[in-house]
Amino acid sequence: MVRLGDLERRVMDILWDRSGDELTGRDVAAHLPGHAYTTVLTVLTRLERKGLVRHERTDALHRFTATATRESYVAGLIHDVLGVGAERRAALVRFAETVTPGEAAVLRRALGPDARARRDAGR
Repeated sequence: MVRLGDLERRVMDILWDRSGDELTGRDVAAHLPGHAYTTVLTVLTRLERKGLVRHERTDALHRFTATATRESYVAGLIHDVLGVGAERRAALVRFAETVTPGEAAVLRRALGPDARARRDAGR
């Protein structure tokens, strides 16, 4: 999974927050005061090369959208981090010890028998 620099993350946050909308470079730049339009276009182009953004050309405008959700991106990062060490189980246990009770309940529901049945049915 690709790591994002600060400005890349801010651009992705704008695209993720407007999920489903196609934004022009100027639309994105309008949310980033202090950054030149050309800088924003460069970042969008870099994000497209990384596979996080796609664009379509409509007339003279380029419209950008995120290729996946923020949640998918974060899940990919977590998966990559867990895969780094030889002790993946130990890392999972340590992570589980740090979550709040509410987060633990979300994980239990996601890993429970009903969730497994839904995943199996989708295959």
